[in-house]
Amino acid sequence: MKIGVDYYPEQWNRELWNADAVLMAQTGVKLVRMGEFAWSRLEPRDGEFHFEWLDEAIKTFSRYAMGIVLCTPTSCPPMWLYETYPDIIQVGADGNRLQTGIRGHRCLNAPMFLYYAKRITEQLAKRYANNPSIAAWQIDNEIEAYPCTCEVCREQFRDWLIDKHDTIENVNAAFGNIVWSGEYSDVSQIKPPNAYPKAWQNPALCLEFSRFSSDTACRFISDMSQIIKRENPKAKITTNICITKDLPDIYRLCDGLDFTSYDNYPPVRIPENEEEFYSHSFNLDMMRGSNQKNFWVMEQLSGATGSWMPMGPTPRPGQIKGYALQAMAHGADTVIHFRWRTANKGAEMHWHGLIDHSNIPGRRFAEFAELCKIAPKFDVIETTELVSEVAILYSPDNDRAFRIQPQTEGFDYWEQLKCFHAAFSKYGVNVDIISPDADLTKYKAVIAPSMYVYSKNSAENIYRYVIKGGTVVLTARSGVKDPNNNCIMEPLPTVYREMIGAEISEYDPIGKDEQTIVDFAGNEYKCRQWCDILELGTARAYAEYKDCFYGGKPAVTMNRYCSGVAYYVGTICHMDFYKKFAGNIMKQTGIPRLNDLPQGVEVTTRTNGLDDYIFFFNNSERETDINLPKSMYSIIEDKEKNMLRLAPFGMEIVRK
Repeated sequence: MKIGVDYYPEQWNRELWNADAVLMAQTGVKLVRMGEFAWSRLEPRDGEFHFEWLDEAIKTFSRYAMGIVLCTPTSCPPMWLYETYPDIIQVGADGNRLQTGIRGHRCLNAPMFLYYAKRITEQLAKRYANNPSIAAWQIDNEIEAYPCTCEVCREQFRDWLIDKHDTIENVNAAFGNIVWSGEYSDVSQIKPPNAYPKAWQNPALCLEFSRFSSDTACRFISDMSQIIKRENPKAKITTNICITKDLPDIYRLCDGLDFTSYDNYPPVRIPENEEEFYSHSFNLDMMRGSNQKNFWVMEQLSGATGSWMPMGPTPRPGQIKGYALQAMAHGADTVIHFRWRTANKGAEMHWHGLIDHSNIPGRRFAEFAELCKIAPKFDVIETTELVSEVAILYSPDNDRAFRIQPQTEGFDYWEQLKCFHAAFSKYGVNVDIISPDADLTKYKAVIAPSMYVYSKNSAENIYRYVIKGGTVVLTARSGVKDPNNNCIMEPLPTVYREMIGAEISEYDPIGKDEQTIVDFAGNEYKCRQWCDILELGTARAYAEYKDCFYGGKPAVTMNRYCSGVAYYVGTICHMDFYKKFAGNIMKQTGIPRLNDLPQGVEVTTRTNGLDDYIFFFNNSERETDINLPKSMYSIIEDKEKNMLRLAPFGMEIVRK
């Protein structure tokens, strides 16, 4: 288990490099990440490469047995490249080129950008791909599915559509272009969505353009990776993921990479409302599920954040160490903190690192040093992984489609995923967040929230799982759209109707209004946002509505289908329902659970097949005690313990 830092040698005087390296080595830093924004120093003029400074920086840190994570600098082309080839700049939805001066404004399809991006990557690969100091490579930085509408992207989008649909007539049919007299008579008329709100525009066009933009980002990462692999097939390659509204398809993005990495900035301020999802455990489980392997954190919270927004509060005592250990508890094998020293120039000068502008190590640095000191204790869990019996299905298509057409006030796809994740997590069970096309056979329960856009592969995968004895939970707004993002002309939930043993006769988008449902045991819960009114076939009612004109109608159903069981949750509730519901699912499927965990305490288990290591993380501002069922060995304190006392944001790891 390695701890590292992000470092920008090009931003600091060389006299600092060795002093920083000495302090890093004394602190216990094992990895240094560099290079993602350094293109103008690596190639200050067209074809004039200056690598000597980077050679020196790598040698400086490797001299102290620190490995280097070397990044390709393609996120920030130098100004001479923008000036020479202004057509490499992205064009926005309004048809205007973006203003340069900040990062990430290049078009990933622009021929001249690709030429220079490949060239600088190839130059770096030839020089460093076989350097033993290079522990890993990062391609680009926080890649997005940029919705560029330049002429090159327009032309490639047209080609992409024709490749997929064969003819302009098929495109018209897939898009439903007869609506508003929008039929294309020539391929040249196809354009990306414009600056109008997406909900005003053709939803099929919007979804296809999102898919195209995602494919562009994934292809770029793959192409750059292959350049490095040609020089060294054994090179370890990743790209750092940042969760944004233009998030590419993470499953395709990570396919072919050696490991996933993630930029992790959990919130510092803990909300008083227990219904708010503040824990980044969901994000971490999602990163692990991107390729179902352990991952790295490439940027980890180190101080107050602030750049394009006002500064937030500084991390509370325990959060620097605690959030790094939380990432490890969810499958991170390496955590790299952003950044070693706070920048004193540029737009990110208020995005704080471990050392402030004073250049004097303070409280946060001392806590980071403590993390580095205990990190060697985790060598015993280096070969472990999380094995889960519960999976939640995240679909990039569903995510995009809901962004294009919001359903009702307050309805949020991610919130539904997080509701179920939080509910199962409250019982100390590992949860995987995976693709709807992934192998489901190893799970005892699979949660498939709002399977909105139909995918033949995904639907068949879920059916096979239930037929063979699995337990699945589907929710409202499933089976609504065909693969082109058009509504299916069948009773909802269409393709899933047979499995759930019921159909929806009507629905009520109630938004922020609240109603009440009553479950089979007489427990009452508040529901909101959406109400599917269900008619039973072979299913039984798990819960019914109490209010409105559909009082007495099923809100939640359970159906035995072949050898398995399918639940359908037709509304959206508060957490008390999901926790009780998850507990019942675990009881019915035989999944072990911990009861009465204190609020904010998160429990995960990593195993090597012989030994289990249980992580107890107190993600709250209150000290808490946990009584263990038997005496267990503490990895951190090197002794047997019957009871754990966790400080705010404290972590304990015990061997079962």
